[in-house]
Amino acid sequence: MIDYIVVGFGLAGLAFVDKLENNNKSYTVYENYSEKSSRVAGGLYNPVILKRFTAAWLASEQLQLALSVYKGIEDKLGESIISELAVLRRFNSVEEQNLWFEACDKPILDRFLSSELVRNENDALDISFHYGKVKHTGRINVKRMLSLYLQNVEKKKKLMKESFQYDQLVITEDFIEYKGIKARNIVFSEGYGVRNNPFFNYLPLIGNKGEYITIKSKRLKLEEAVKSSIFIIPLGDDLYKVGATYNNQDKTPNTTKSAKEELQSKLERFLKVDYEVVDQEAGIRPTTRDRRPLIGTHPEHKNMHIINGLGSRGILIGPYVAEKLYDHIEKEKLLDKEIDIKRFEKL
Repeated sequence: MIDYIVVGFGLAGLAFVDKLENNNKSYTVYENYSEKSSRVAGGLYNPVILKRFTAAWLASEQLQLALSVYKGIEDKLGESIISELAVLRRFNSVEEQNLWFEACDKPILDRFLSSELVRNENDALDISFHYGKVKHTGRINVKRMLSLYLQNVEKKKKLMKESFQYDQLVITEDFIEYKGIKARNIVFSEGYGVRNNPFFNYLPLIGNKGEYITIKSKRLKLEEAVKSSIFIIPLGDDLYKVGATYNNQDKTPNTTKSAKEELQSKLERFLKVDYEVVDQEAGIRPTTRDRRPLIGTHPEHKNMHIINGLGSRGILIGPYVAEKLYDHIEKEKLLDKEIDIKRFEKL
């Protein structure tokens, strides 16, 4: 008998497994690498919604916890995965600059927004107005972190590289059993893959496709992440991640020519040097209508749980909801109504 089976290993699955490791819980992970939204993510942690100059949901609380968790993961992996990276918001008008100053005066935002505007000094970019600078930002190398962490899980013989077959799950009052493995609990962290899960596919997960391109430009020489209608994120070695698109109609995993053209069109509005597209990636973000995660216990099976719906802010939200779900299962703490899947029980 082990403590947990965890199905799926993106940002949500990693955060929950790390919580299990830190509490000496036994577990087995099932991962088939079919959902890619975490692995293709830009990796920025940013406490501000830069389209509207508003604080992200529980920004301060989530940021503090997330950085603590990722620093702990760095220590486990023995490799740096966190890098401080300034985020500059490109203004399109004087009116936007004035709105920025108004936001700086709000108590919830004053610690995150700098009231000193930044002048563009990069000749590769056409920036008519100033930048606004966001504080307490950086980048997590998500793809590397997930890969190294899974390697460690595999070395401990706790990883099954296969698709989960729901019809082979045996549910009893006190435990579940799957292919001879008995566990006290099972946690599904499948991202958009939950649509195939017969136990939780009633939940209203929408799914939003995001595509990134990676460009190479020796003349750009950008050391900060720049946010306009898209992000330009420096990766080193003259490489930059550009994105992302938002498409809630196309739910296929493939990259598209239209997304590439959209990103290049937006990029070329202010990028004035030559570049080459060297890669393109796509993933389906697990998004919800109310923009809140899907956390909790199945209405009929007390040892079956879910952690999902992190959307486009999984880096910050993941550690927070992993802690909430763990305390809900192990300490019988009530979940906040805004994240508890009980809000969809009528479905």
